[in-house]
Amino acid sequence: MLNRLLACSVGIALCACSSVTIQPEAKAKITTKPTYQESKSFFIFGLVGEHHINVTEVCKGKEPLQMQSQQTFGDGVLTIITLGMYTPHTAKVWCPQE
Repeated sequence: MLNRLLACSVGIALCACSSVTIQPEAKAKITTKPTYQESKSFFIFGLVGEHHINVTEVCKGKEPLQMQSQQTFGDGVLTIITLGMYTPHTAKVWCPQE
């Protein structure tokens, strides 16, 4: 029984990686290293917790090229280990080069 529960949990974790990408102008998704990246804490399967990132400050007054909230593989593993009580997401921001 425990083996089935563990296998099911691992399967869900591998399939549960997700991302939301926002761009001011529709274009191809940027895949280079982001200007800003930080893990943000959420709890109870992401239902509790709220974070704000000041992209104007991050991009020093310039409009960001792309913003993304992503549950990485590592974030998913932590979610499974804590049985959904801790659900981190990684926030990323891409700024124009100076």
